[in-house]
Amino acid sequence: MSKIRLKTKLSNNEITVKTIISHPMDTGRKKDAEGQIIPKHFIKKLSCYHNNELVLDADWGTGVSKNPYLSFIISNGASGDTVTIKWLDNLNQSSEQSVTVS
Repeated sequence: MSKIRLKTKLSNNEITVKTIISHPMDTGRKKDAEGQIIPKHFIKKLSCYHNNELVLDADWGTGVSKNPYLSFIISNGASGDTVTIKWLDNLNQSSEQSVTVS
């Protein structure tokens, strides 16, 4: 299963969110050492929630690099808030990670 690293920083009521997702993001065009095509395996949907309210909804595809990094700012943040990142890939594998803002 892929791993999500999620960090937040609160400053002036804004939460800066930084995340790296360990995922192969294979396009289906590369070949392995034996010359066989590596099947497509990529994140197709990424969502971010602030206190269970959707604040970012992204449709991704094969144009996103391996181990994607994402950074964005959430307004009206406070200490104790919860930020959650969820993703779903084309093989219907998924993961989520939550942090409490401090």
